[in-house]
Formats: sequence, C-alpha cells, structure tokens
Amino acid sequence: MKYFYLAITLLFSTLALAQQPVDLEINMKNTGLAYKQAVQATQIDEFNTAIDEFIKLVKISKTAKFYKKAEQSLQGLDKVIAQAELAKKAANEQGLSAAKVPLKNIDNLRKKYHELHEPPGVFELLFGS
Repeated sequence: MKYFYLAITLLFSTLALAQQPVDLEINMKNTGLAYKQAVQATQIDEFNTAIDEFIKLVKISKTAKFYKKAEQSLQGLDKVIAQAELAKKAANEQGLSAAKVPLKNIDNLRKKYHELHEPPGVFELLFGS
C-alpha cells in the first residue's frame, strides 16, 4: 500500500511540475550556451553532448507561450531543430568540420527569428507599421 501512495504522489507531483510555464529568457540563455559549446567542441563526444542539450532546450522553448507571431516562432524553432539534427548527423558521419554549415544556418535562423520579437522602433510606435 505504501508503494501505491508513493506512486500516486509521484504521478501528481510530476503533473504539477510539467505544467509550469517555461522561463523563455533563461531557457534561451542556456540554449545559447549549449550552442556555443557545440561550436567550440573539439571531440565528437563533447559535440554530441552539447548538441543533444541544445536540441532538448529548443524543444522546451517550443512549449513556451509566444505573444507575438507564435506560428512563425514555432516554425523557426522547428527549422533550428532540423539544422541541429543535420549537424549531429554530419558530425558523426563525416567529422566535426562537416557540422559547420548546419551550425552556421542555426545562427542565421536565430538572427532572422529574433527580429520577430524585437521591440518596435520610435517611428513604428508613432506611425504604425
């Protein structure tokens, strides 16, 4: 009976924790750190650890609430995940240097999709889009 109560408690505590909102700012900083570690990796195992962490964190970011252009943001995150998986595959099949192009694509996607969430400029505020 003790195990039954323990299992029920564990189940409900897991559900409660799973519904906590994602702190997107902190998650994105950790994602950036994982990306940097992947780019700077000199061994395939450290690259794989970093890129796996990166992919995990991007997937967590997809659960966040986006107030502006949510559909485009989620599409961008999907593209980033695809490039990260491509980088991992290339690195494992051809070596770390083969992962440079997909990693650069990730950085370009980051720049592109971060523009969606930049605060409006003075002229945009005064005169609209």
